[in-house]
Parts: sequence; structure tokens; C-alpha cells
Amino acid sequence: SSAELARMVKSGKFEATTDESRMQEMDAVSIAVPTPLAKTRDPDMGYVIAAADAVGRNCRPGVVVVLESTTYPGTTRDLLQPKLEAAGLTVGEDVFLAFSPERVDPGNPIWNTKNTPKIVGGITPACTEVATALYATCLDTMVPVSSTETAEIVKLLENTFRSVNIGLVNEMAIVCDKLGVNIWEVIEAAATKPFGFMKFTPGPGIGGHCIPLDPHYLAWKMRTLNYKTRFIDLASEINSEMPAVVVRKVTQALNEERKAVNGSRILVLGVAYKRDIDDMRESPALDVIRLLEQQGADVAYHDPYVPKFSEDGHEYASVPLTDDEITRADAVVIVTDHSKVDYQRVVQLAKVVVDTRNATAKLAKGKGRIVSLASAGSFANA
Repeated sequence: SSAELARMVKSGKFEATTDESRMQEMDAVSIAVPTPLAKTRDPDMGYVIAAADAVGRNCRPGVVVVLESTTYPGTTRDLLQPKLEAAGLTVGEDVFLAFSPERVDPGNPIWNTKNTPKIVGGITPACTEVATALYATCLDTMVPVSSTETAEIVKLLENTFRSVNIGLVNEMAIVCDKLGVNIWEVIEAAATKPFGFMKFTPGPGIGGHCIPLDPHYLAWKMRTLNYKTRFIDLASEINSEMPAVVVRKVTQALNEERKAVNGSRILVLGVAYKRDIDDMRESPALDVIRLLEQQGADVAYHDPYVPKFSEDGHEYASVPLTDDEITRADAVVIVTDHSKVDYQRVVQLAKVVVDTRNATAKLAKGKGRIVSLASAGSFANA
């Protein structure tokens, strides 16, 4: 947390620097740099390569080097090991190289870095042993695995599992919507089965720096081996289409009010990719806003965690969630269900609410209509 970081800085135990030569003083180096995707959905390994070059220039014998950035299987062995060996260091003897994926769930009050089991896989058994010993000094549970490739694919499996299951439940939401069945009731009933079912919920799309991206690392690696990950690709395709599904819901809701999207005032609630955090990376709200604006809507947003942001050269600022803002909007779209928002007041005042998160399910009915992402279209709040 920010408070913990402040304490570390104040105690003198943490120091930030841009001087790469300071690595020569270190016993351990952790590489945690971005691994974005290019527009072609191929991995952009520029940051990892730059970091590996810097480590290679400054590494000394006895150091443990760990890559934590999510990446495709083979990265540690194929990109980092040659950089260290080019510096005259033998991996497993002079220097110890491993991969240990970052496992975090922002906003989770129970699971944090310390108590989440830590995966570690080294180039050699000695590398695994040394890297495991490093993390064991501050983390509760260690999970050593047989290789860097195993550790790399563990992270990809974890997030691909989530992507695929979210894609499945998003498609089920569309299916139930067309059948006039409430998907939320279906999910809650299915979740009573004590075995063989894991609860996932539909939404406006997926966001964050992991789930939307990680399956593509695996898909790209498989393409280099002439194999198409059809199941994984299909889930990503469904998830990426959900913002358009949301906009179609908004269009339908406005049509029922004899209004067009063009010229309508749309208030988006929540632009962070998940509730009660300020992270907007890959947030589906960005696509929802873009698609609405492309159709001529006047879009405003409210997010208690994101006061402002820039996107495609445009500046956006969060508007206060006043009674006037709610009543002024032709439609209110709940994209991220932050707990700080008074949804009862929104429901009482709004003309139309498009609820993509089921945030209004248990609230008293207001004067307008609530349109669910995944029910029989809409129902009147009489």
C-alpha cells in the first residue's frame, strides 16, 4: 500500500534510482516491467529486453535475477539467459535466474502479496532453490516448480481460465437475454450446487493489465508453433464485444423513450476496470464511452476513484453525482459498480438506468426504467 511504501522510504530501507549501475551493489534483482501487446496482438518485449540488457551490463557473480512480468512461455530462458551469459556468467553457478509471476488482486481485502502462494521456477534446480529462499524471507507460502516455462504458463493458465469462463458467462447472458430469462437468477441458482460449478458473472467486458492481455501471449506463442488456440481466441472475442452489447442496450432503452443516442446525454457510472480501485487499464468503460460518442452522444462520467483521465487526445473529468446530473441524463449506464455510489438515489431519479453489473437488483423501484445487461430486456419501475 502507499502507507507501507511511505514507511519504507522514511526508514531508509527503500530508495528509488534511475542509475542502473546501482545494480552492482545488489544481491537480488527483480524485473517487473510492462509487457504490452502491439496493435497486431503480438507481445511487445521491448521493456523486458531493455531491462535484461541493463541487468547484463551490471550483474555480478552470486546475484539472483527474477523476472515477474507476465509473458509467453520461454521468455526467461530465451531472452534473459543469453543476456547474462553474454556477460560471462554461467546461469546456475555464477548467477541464479528464475521466473516468479506476480499474483495480485487489486482491492482484495483478504489476499495480498504476503499471504498469496508464490510460484517460483528456475532455469536450474539451484536457481529455483535460491529464488525460493529469497521470497521465503518475506512471503508465507512458496510453490517451487520444475522450470521457468512451467512458472510462466501457470500465470497464463490462471488468467486464461478466468477469461474463458467470463467469456462463457457473457455469452450465456446474451443467450438468456434473447430467451427472456434472467441470467442473474440462473447464476445464483446454479451456484447452490456444491460441486462442479464455479460462479462467474457477466459484465460490460474485461479490463486490467492481466485478463485481457495474458491469453494473447499464449495464443501468439502457439501461432509460432503452427497451432491456433481456438477456444481461447473465441473467449477473448466474446469479451471484447461486450462494450458493443452495452451500447446496443443503451440504444434500445432510448428508443423505447422515443429518443436517439445522437444528442442524448449519457452518464456513465464508473470508468475503472473493477470496483473500488482507480486502475483504468483496458477498462471496458473506455470502449463504451468511445462507441457512444461515435454515435453522437453527449457522454459524462462519474467515478469516485478516477477524477480525470485522457483518452485519444480528449480530456475527461468526473462530474459530481448530484441530483441535477442524474436527472439531466437521458440514460445512466452503470459500468463499474463502486460501493461508494448511492445506487438507490440513482434509481429514484434517473429516467433510464442501464445496469451492466446487477447493482440495482435489490433496490426499491424508482420513477424510471432499469435495463439489465442480461435479462428479458427491460422492465418498468411502476
